[in-house]
Amino acid sequence: MWIRELFAGLLGFASGLAVAGGMFALLIALGVISRFAGKTHTAAYVIHYENAAALGGILGNLFSVYQFRLPIGLPGVIAFGLFSGVFTGTWAMALTEIVDAVPVFSRRIRLKTGMPWLILSMALGRAAGAWMHAYFGYGW
Repeated sequence: MWIRELFAGLLGFASGLAVAGGMFALLIALGVISRFAGKTHTAAYVIHYENAAALGGILGNLFSVYQFRLPIGLPGVIAFGLFSGVFTGTWAMALTEIVDAVPVFSRRIRLKTGMPWLILSMALGRAAGAWMHAYFGYGW
């Protein structure tokens, strides 16, 4: 019986490593970390950005699998929500930029002016959807 559990654990660990490796490869291929460093003029600290991203992925996986409880209170929940939102937003915008969805969409609808309003409405729609999902759950 224990051999099955050992095998399942090793398989899960190897699968997690493969998924995490793919996520970090995509993060680097999209240039999110280097873009952050370039925009904030902190290229000398890019290794810290990469380490923080790797540590966040590792800790996120551990918390997801083992479901640790942390007594962080409301300020910790707010900070976690803020950082999670920034992470998800940067992923969404990086993927959108890579596939050129916004320029293609704006040409298709013949949008000449108002690009900032289009981007703002997409961001507000994403925020409203995230809020509705967090408040009502899947079943609304």
